[in-house]
Parts: sequence; C-alpha cells; structure tokens
Amino acid sequence: MSRLAILVVLAALASAPALAAGKGEPDIRTSDVDLFYRVYEAADRRPTAEVLQRDYLDAGSPGVREFIPERILSAERLAKRIGEKPEVYDHARSCATALPEVRQRLKPAFHRLAQLYPEAKFPPITVLIGRNSSGGTAGPSGALIGLEVICATMRPDETVADRFVHVIAHEYGHVQQHEENFPKPTVLEASLIEGTAELVAQLSTGRILNHHLVAWTKGREKALGEAFLRDADKTDLSAWLYNGIGTAEAPGDLGYWQGWTIARAYYDRAKDKRKALAELIALKDPAGILAASGWTPGG
Repeated sequence: MSRLAILVVLAALASAPALAAGKGEPDIRTSDVDLFYRVYEAADRRPTAEVLQRDYLDAGSPGVREFIPERILSAERLAKRIGEKPEVYDHARSCATALPEVRQRLKPAFHRLAQLYPEAKFPPITVLIGRNSSGGTAGPSGALIGLEVICATMRPDETVADRFVHVIAHEYGHVQQHEENFPKPTVLEASLIEGTAELVAQLSTGRILNHHLVAWTKGREKALGEAFLRDADKTDLSAWLYNGIGTAEAPGDLGYWQGWTIARAYYDRAKDKRKALAELIALKDPAGILAASGWTPGG
C-alpha cells in the first residue's frame, strides 16, 4: 500500500463478519473485471475517458470508487494509461482464470488467521482493474486487488495464484489493523505497519509478500539495520517505503522487510503468541515493540 491513511481498518470494517475456523468461503468479487472488459472490448481496446467514467467508474462497485482517489485518479488518467499500455490490459484478463485456485487456497489461510487472531475480520475481496499502479489496498469495502498489477508483477518463483494469495494475505493484515493516530508516520511506525501485514501473510500462508527481499538483503542485514535505526524517527519515508521494487543491488521498499524482521522477532520472543500478534496489530507503542523485540541490526 502506498498511503498510510488507508492502511488501517476504517469504521466501515468494524461490522465485517469474522470467519469461524472450519467454516465459510472467501468472498471474492470479480464483477468489476467483467464490467471493465465489456467496456474495453466495445471500444476496440481504446475506451475514451467519457466512456470509462460513465460505464466503468460510475457503474462499478464501491471498491472501484474507493480505488479512484489515490490509484486510478481519474477517467482521463485511466484512458491515457490504457492507450499507452494496452498489452497490460490484454494480458490481465488471462490471470483471472487463477481465481478458483486462489479461493481454495485462501480458505485454509483465513482459518489459520482466525485461529491466531480470533478478532479477525474477513470482509469481501474486490478484484478490479486500475491504472496499473497498485496491486492492492484495504478500504471501507474490504480488500481491493488490482488485477492488471498482480498479473504484471509476478516473481520468477511465483504463479499467478501465488501472487494473488500473497497480496491478499498481506492486505488482510492491514484489514485487521486498528485505526491509529499516525497522520505523519515515522519510518519506524510505517515499517511496523507494513511489517506486521507481512507477518500476518507469513503466518497465514507460509510466506511474506515481498519474499524477494530476504535474498536481496542477505549479507547486508547489519548495515541496513543500522541505517534503519538512524532514520527510524524521520517522517520522510522515501528511502524505505513506497519507492518501488528496485533491484537486487539497490532494493526498494526495504521498510517492509525491516518492519517484518522486527515484528517477527517480537512474535517469536513472546510466550503468548496470540497476545503478541494482537499487540502488533494494535501497534499502540511502536518504540516499545522495537525495544521488547530484542532485535538488533544483523542479529
């Protein structure tokens, strides 16, 4: 996620139903994908801003409208992106065929999360088409997943279903997070928010979303940890978060990895795992979490 304001669970999610262990199915909604492609095909792959506004953005689900302010931005910007990269949108539809497998794999993952965190909420997952700028976020209507980004950002060791499962599991970590007063978060605060979502993904599916960072940081843990501590209280997040995937030599989004290593250390050290996970999700005292984790750079 790229903006902290929608990383937290908003009041609208407070009534979202819990999924009892052993019962229920993940609620994955794809009507917006179908709607987009009807518009896309009718316009011979070049829909105008006017058509997109009327027949997709206005006609779509609440999730589409929640995706507009920070991600789609406008019908004009969406039309421009489609015109620039129609191959992205041509390719994306094929990835929707993975959704039946995704649904089956999410069911046990959600049950594990319900066992680890009994207060967990499981609102709908809306799969939609955006401006090729965001793979996922959490909003008032639940988890929102950008199909075209999922399809275009698979790692070499992932399938389409893998990518869906990992992104959704990470976003469901954010869905659980409490509304906190972080109007201008520090590097530590934002990294622990993302790192806790990574931990939720790992505990529920067996793998963090940004698994590539484990390999890309190998051998540099101490130096990166020391740099992180120097920046921990800064409110400029640009060196650590939401700065792109980067490369093996210069990784991006290192705050996800660094926050996860701290959250994982805190969780592993705790005798009461349920309590530890609940404390990480609530994140009332980020500095206290760091201190109690026992984490040290390279340790």
